[in-house]
Amino acid sequence: MNITYFQDTDTLYIEFRKGEISETRDLDENTLLDLDAAGQIVALTIEHARDRADIPQFSFEQIAA
Repeated sequence: MNITYFQDTDTLYIEFRKGEISETRDLDENTLLDLDAAGQIVALTIEHARDRADIPQFSFEQIAA
């Protein structure tokens, strides 16, 4: 698992496992789910991560390091 936070866009990218992405589904207007050819989850992208997590005091940089 690899977690990356992009501070400039407030985007959290969670890669659950390595794999070729065959399809990306919009779960809502700010959440994307990446799937492989077998329909297994590869990654999740969350836009506006700080607001959506409702934890502004939390530092995503701590988990991304």
